[in-house]
Amino acid sequence: MPADPETESLAARAAAGDAAALDALLERIRPEALRRCGRFLPCREDAEEAAQDVLIQVARGIRSFEGRSLFSTWLYTVVANCARQKYRDLRRRASETPLDGEELHRPDPRTTSVVAGSRIDLLEALERLERQSPHLVAPLVYRDVCQMDYAEVADRTGLPLGTVKSRLHAARRTVRPWLAESSGPAGGALPASG
Repeated sequence: MPADPETESLAARAAAGDAAALDALLERIRPEALRRCGRFLPCREDAEEAAQDVLIQVARGIRSFEGRSLFSTWLYTVVANCARQKYRDLRRRASETPLDGEELHRPDPRTTSVVAGSRIDLLEALERLERQSPHLVAPLVYRDVCQMDYAEVADRTGLPLGTVKSRLHAARRTVRPWLAESSGPAGGALPASG
């Protein structure tokens, strides 16, 4: 996805302290933040909450945006972190909330996969990957979830392009069997290469 010059300009001005530019930037990125959070979270209300968290994080952290990469790339990191945190919160709340009779036997669609190879399966696989091989998570999230091109992933992670590709390959190879476990014989939802 090519960078939008107007958004990039607003981000630079907001990072320099322009409050009006920050307001305009937040308004401009709101639909994109919601769309990208929706790639992680299947329930619209959860995606909306995560998108709101994105806007808050952008507002609080815009001064740390130094312009060494595109704002859109920086934004993808904030989106990925907020959406994954929202998912963790949902899982924690689901495990802490006592269930009564009927609810005990009904899975929560926000925290339980109901469709094999779904976004929830991927989020669970990402959590598992983060525990086992945290260095593989960012390339997988940026490339396969945020759909950034390889150059953007390399720029965002600060890794050489070859390292990005090898880590992405290793991440996919690691995660694919986990997704296959939850989806049965059809296999996982990750691309074979790319």
